[in-house]
Amino acid sequence: MNEALLIFGMFLVTFLARYPLLVIVGRVALPQRVFRALRYVPVAVLTAIIVPAMLQPAGRLEVSFTNAYLVAGVVATGIAWRTRGLLPTIGGGMLVFVLWRVLVPGAGG
Repeated sequence: MNEALLIFGMFLVTFLARYPLLVIVGRVALPQRVFRALRYVPVAVLTAIIVPAMLQPAGRLEVSFTNAYLVAGVVATGIAWRTRGLLPTIGGGMLVFVLWRVLVPGAGG
């Protein structure tokens, strides 16, 4: 019962925080600059989530070649920049991550 109440409470807080803004944006014409700026929100949010996980896989800063997360992340960034494709980026990053952990002594995650 407590879990259901908690989930409902989270739904309510999220809904009440977002719905009024969506109603206002739906009725007010916003400048094109705002829409151009909003295109960068997903990239900024994903970066804020992924970079700390890459740099701190064990809860402390680890910038070395034994950090498979960091190496795979850098390679995936290069693949994304070069191909602009989601599938090659994910596949290449995962492949490098697995190979790095298997082939590099002391590499972990």
